[in-house]
Amino acid sequence: MQPASLDSQPESPKPFFLDTNFQIVCAVSLIAVLGVASITPAFPKLALALNVEPKNLGLLVTAFTFPTVILGPFIGVLADRMGRKKIIVPSLFLFGLAGTACALARDFNLLLFLRFLQGIGAASLMSLSITLIGDLYAAGRRTTAMGYNASVTSIGTACYPTVGGLLATFGWYYPFLLPIVAIPIGLLVLFVLKNPEPQGERNLKEYLKNALQALKNRKLAGLFIGSAANFILLYGAYITYLPQLISQTFKAPAATIGLLLSSVSVAITITSSQLGRLSRKYHSTTLIRASFILYALAMLTVPLVTNLWLLLIPTTIFGIGLGIGAPSIQTRLTEVAPKQYLATILSVNGTFFGLGQTLGPLLMLVAFGIGGINSVFYAGAGFAILILVVFKYCTCL
Repeated sequence: MQPASLDSQPESPKPFFLDTNFQIVCAVSLIAVLGVASITPAFPKLALALNVEPKNLGLLVTAFTFPTVILGPFIGVLADRMGRKKIIVPSLFLFGLAGTACALARDFNLLLFLRFLQGIGAASLMSLSITLIGDLYAAGRRTTAMGYNASVTSIGTACYPTVGGLLATFGWYYPFLLPIVAIPIGLLVLFVLKNPEPQGERNLKEYLKNALQALKNRKLAGLFIGSAANFILLYGAYITYLPQLISQTFKAPAATIGLLLSSVSVAITITSSQLGRLSRKYHSTTLIRASFILYALAMLTVPLVTNLWLLLIPTTIFGIGLGIGAPSIQTRLTEVAPKQYLATILSVNGTFFGLGQTLGPLLMLVAFGIGGINSVFYAGAGFAILILVVFKYCTCL
């Protein structure tokens, strides 16, 4: 049986930010992006305190993100069969407990293990928060909700490094105390969130057969590829190599680099907040295609910039692309996916997030090795155009 959706019921006239359900969904999304952005400012102090070689600090990110790649589809199956809350609530508790325990660790191997446990807790949070939006809202309100949720998470992503950096001034372990807030949010999900849940468990063999059949949809494949591409470009060219280009070319200090990087989050926040209006004029697939054109334009512009502050032009263009592209993919997935397999399909999409995060730096490292720092951005532009062609092929049929 399908979940008892709220789509058939009258929509609440309340603005989204006065809607308790939406507030809780946004809180879950903010927890989902807390695990990396808040702790990286503490890495230098952590390396000294625990006697860790700087090159090994990346393992703290890998240990956290790896469970999402492996567990994504299984989490979706469980959420579709058992209910969203039965997965989200224990995930938040595990995230909060294991993450906070990291602050008590004084051995790097133990810290890696706790990060892995925290990553298991995090694996479901982003995909199931998007699933909840798909459950709770219909048509135009769903698109607007996706945009606002993307804005909120972008604000979190922009603010967490500052918060983590301030806490790290008192000690490397203080930023690791932040996950404790996941526990009260878990209680809110359990007792306050009002969402439709699947009605009864279905035959697992039949469910998996039908879910796999649904996943063969070419439109879904195009959207999954688009999701992975977003993170390949974001984590590969933007997060990994843009700071290096700024440092090498313009000899800018760390504070200036941070300011330039934050311009992307600002652009994402402003653009995604207007997604509801854009979606009334343009179809979601049109917005997704436009995002890859913007990525290519931004990537091509970066190597041509000769003034430091003119880099705000490509970073803003890139942020606008992410602001319309990522939430539009999520919205389109909720439109294309059969309702009874929504959590599974969005969790598979989460796996593609993880693949993009993992492959992005590796692919751009190859480009860097071939032609230097500028080749990273030319390769990124070519990759964006390639994905545009692939996406158009998948979604036009």
